[in-house]
Amino acid sequence: MKKTNNDNKPDPSFVWGHAASTRQNFNLCYKQTVSIIPKPVRSYLQASFWMPKHAVHILATLLLLLVAGYGMAQQVSSTDSTNEERVRKNIVRYNLSGAILFGFDKYIILGYERVIAPNRSISINLGQASLPKLVSISTDSFDTERSRERKGYNVSIDYRFYLKKENKYQAPRGVYIGPYYSFNKFTNKTEWKYKNRTANSFVNTNSDFKIHTVGFELGYQFILWKRFALDLVMIGPGLGFYDYKATFEGNIDAATKEQLLQGLEDLLTQKFPGMNYVFSDEKIDGNGVMRTNTIGYRYLIHIGYNF
Repeated sequence: MKKTNNDNKPDPSFVWGHAASTRQNFNLCYKQTVSIIPKPVRSYLQASFWMPKHAVHILATLLLLLVAGYGMAQQVSSTDSTNEERVRKNIVRYNLSGAILFGFDKYIILGYERVIAPNRSISINLGQASLPKLVSISTDSFDTERSRERKGYNVSIDYRFYLKKENKYQAPRGVYIGPYYSFNKFTNKTEWKYKNRTANSFVNTNSDFKIHTVGFELGYQFILWKRFALDLVMIGPGLGFYDYKATFEGNIDAATKEQLLQGLEDLLTQKFPGMNYVFSDEKIDGNGVMRTNTIGYRYLIHIGYNF
């Protein structure tokens, strides 16, 4: 292969499609990789995960480095060998974004994707899930004491159409669109402590929260170093159906119940993405019930293994 001298920058198509051995080539390849990942990725991470800015920048940089490394690795192979490479139709994956948001110990969702036809696949994901860890909530009469139990599960399925005209490679790599369905069930037992009492006095609340979401998604799946899968569901609007029910242990009056319901609502809206929007129009009624349907969404990052 001919070396390019420093005075003449290599053509970008040459850098992307063939081996690069100079620092100039690497830098150009990296810049092109950055251009492939759209700028909204960082804002997507910020909006979806509610993370500090420095953490978002770290995640975004990791994604860019992974894709850049993949582009460099691909340059080692010739065009003919790439075309003859065997298509691997299966992916097992792990939901990274949910774990970051809700906790690695309480949100463990595993998935499986199978290519079932040219440029089409089906994906199934399931596992344990729970609401975010208890945060400090205070009302006029109560403080949260502790979360006695947090548990739940998630099940989702999507049908993907990989866009043949937009993708250089076959499924499961590249741009895809398709419908999805997701179901979440969360149960939470919370202990509350009365304020301004000489003796400790507590009341317990039990909540059950179900969410059905049906929608349409747009995403991109990278296959890095032939085996590592990085799946980004970047746009996933849909319709969400929310069913919330809270019960109380012991006899409490209406005013006390109203304050506890406000505390439960605050628990949901502080760390559960999108709940501020849901509760902007709907409130938990006096019986501890809230049922509504409104715009839902889906934004995910999966990592996986292609085989």
